[in-house]
Amino acid sequence: MSDSVYKIIELVGTSTESWDKAGRNAVERAAKTLRDLRVAEVVSQDIVMENGTFKAYRTKVSVSFKYED
Repeated sequence: MSDSVYKIIELVGTSTESWDKAGRNAVERAAKTLRDLRVAEVVSQDIVMENGTFKAYRTKVSVSFKYED
């Protein structure tokens, strides 16, 4: 493996269906503007509530991508 440098960013995806879908939404959206995504790691998951009622799942992910030469 050659020497490389990676940038890590945190994203939060949301979904009314599941935490899995929320995480996928974040990574798929990032993939539209960032090239060479390498790793996505789930950092945390929570649920958005409003007036005691479920509104959405949220998944925070750390995503890394390689800096280009």
